[in-house]
Amino acid sequence: MKEMSDQTRGIVFVVLVVLVTFVWMHFFAPPTPPQKPATAVQSAPAQAGGGKAAPETAVGAGTAAATSAPTNVKPVEAKAETTIAVDSTLYHVELSNRGGVVRSWKLKKYLDEEKPPKPLDLVNPDAAQELGWPFSLVMTDKDLEAEANSALYEMTPSEETVPAPADLTFHWSNGHLDVTKKFTFTQNYQLSIDVAATLDGKPLRVGVAWLGGFGDRAAFGESQLLTAFYKQNGKLNTLASKKLGTPGNQIEPFERPGPMEWAGIQDQFFTATFIPNGTDVSSWDWTQWHHFTENNQAASEPEAEVAVGGVLAGPVKLRAYVGPKDLSILEKVHPSLEELVQFGWFGVIAKPLLFALEWMHKYIPNYGWSIVVFTLAITMVLLPIRIWTFHSQRKMQMVAPEIKSIQDKYKKYSMSDPRKRKMNEEVMAVYQREGINPLGSCLPMLAQLPILWAFYRMLNGAIELRHAPWIWWIHDLSAKDPYYVLPILMGLTSYLVTKITPMPTATVDPAQQRMMAFMPLFMSVIFLRLSSGLNLYYFTSNLIGVAQQWYLNRSQPLPSRSKFKNNKKKE
Repeated sequence: MKEMSDQTRGIVFVVLVVLVTFVWMHFFAPPTPPQKPATAVQSAPAQAGGGKAAPETAVGAGTAAATSAPTNVKPVEAKAETTIAVDSTLYHVELSNRGGVVRSWKLKKYLDEEKPPKPLDLVNPDAAQELGWPFSLVMTDKDLEAEANSALYEMTPSEETVPAPADLTFHWSNGHLDVTKKFTFTQNYQLSIDVAATLDGKPLRVGVAWLGGFGDRAAFGESQLLTAFYKQNGKLNTLASKKLGTPGNQIEPFERPGPMEWAGIQDQFFTATFIPNGTDVSSWDWTQWHHFTENNQAASEPEAEVAVGGVLAGPVKLRAYVGPKDLSILEKVHPSLEELVQFGWFGVIAKPLLFALEWMHKYIPNYGWSIVVFTLAITMVLLPIRIWTFHSQRKMQMVAPEIKSIQDKYKKYSMSDPRKRKMNEEVMAVYQREGINPLGSCLPMLAQLPILWAFYRMLNGAIELRHAPWIWWIHDLSAKDPYYVLPILMGLTSYLVTKITPMPTATVDPAQQRMMAFMPLFMSVIFLRLSSGLNLYYFTSNLIGVAQQWYLNRSQPLPSRSKFKNNKKKE
């Protein structure tokens, strides 16, 4: 009997698993317990705040039910709109009792792009005025939601400004719908949020949203840089703006069923993250369009919106982190949020590189010069690999004419011709005679790629480079070079490295040579929009590489052809 292949075994295994699962679910699965009558919102919340509501898919009590049910709650409402500010050494947050929402969230240690610069406000007031404010409530019934987000809450305490740590309570009721919000601010970037909503004494499902845009809009301006995210079952999922909302209808909130470990919104350097605090939560995401006037013309742009709320009806208890994506700070949050600084596959290398750069910055206060010195150190560590590669390339250059003659002898035969095998045998014989590893010039370079890529990812996500100057025209190492000087210099030095690096030109296809000659130009075009810090790193690395390669070429020139022939005669 013929033995089954591995592929056939895999197919049989999958079929057996499906059959066993089907049989177990059909005959042995425990009966589904009867569901209790629904008293909570069962589907995604409608759009909160002042913007247009999402299509209503509510299941549960609505406004009509409120008018027929007995009133058991005393109306509670403030007489006028007031604001309160919470102030700490790290932030200044302003809240309004109209809706019990956040109107401003300024980070004192980070400045915006205005002249003169001011503390960065993570709230976009223009978009929020249209679409809704951060910490608005989301409910299934859009009428209840709109009423809760526009009501005048009684606020405790009543002072204009309170220092952190501080407890704030917002309470409002119309006799049917009753809403309470409690905020506990700490002196760091974290706070606690407790929200409860009832309708005629029956708990409602409710969520807390960050609406109206987020982050450093003046610097980045492109909503595509904003992403929603959620962590579930140990995996962090990030969602670009085009992936938000219900498929086919982005303005309709899409629920990511909980429980979630945490969820929120972020840009390149800042985040608002909601963490369950004893309550299982789900998350929602969607997109709304912010309309504005630019150069006397109507314009619009998408705004990412997120909400986090209870899986079931009842009070929601959350913690929130609103602040910088600083790795040293995110690691101290429980649970740790360090994954928000995404280094990619080579994070195991990128994180130590970041810590090393920060350590070096203690002694070299300018981050630009820290990058230069750090790049010099890394390049020197990698020098043995460059020397190894150089020796392998030199040997390849030495035998290139002989390899070319062998290839010319067999070039009239097709690749499928058995005589091509003879050509390969002769080429390998030359390599063995001279002690050449055909991959010797490639493997060392491949070994460097993880370090180079990790350094790229590290610099691209390091908030330490935001607004960090270098010299003259470079005022922000996280932003692109305004005059494109560094990308051009990076391209020129890349060309020099390619030009002076030994290459067995006799065996390299002319088309490949042209491609390698144009590669620095392509790199320069790509790097035009990348950060000055990245361009500075690659320019410095190339400059040091040119010096090293020039020294190697001068100290170990290519052996003469006569010496090669003498070596061949000795065989």
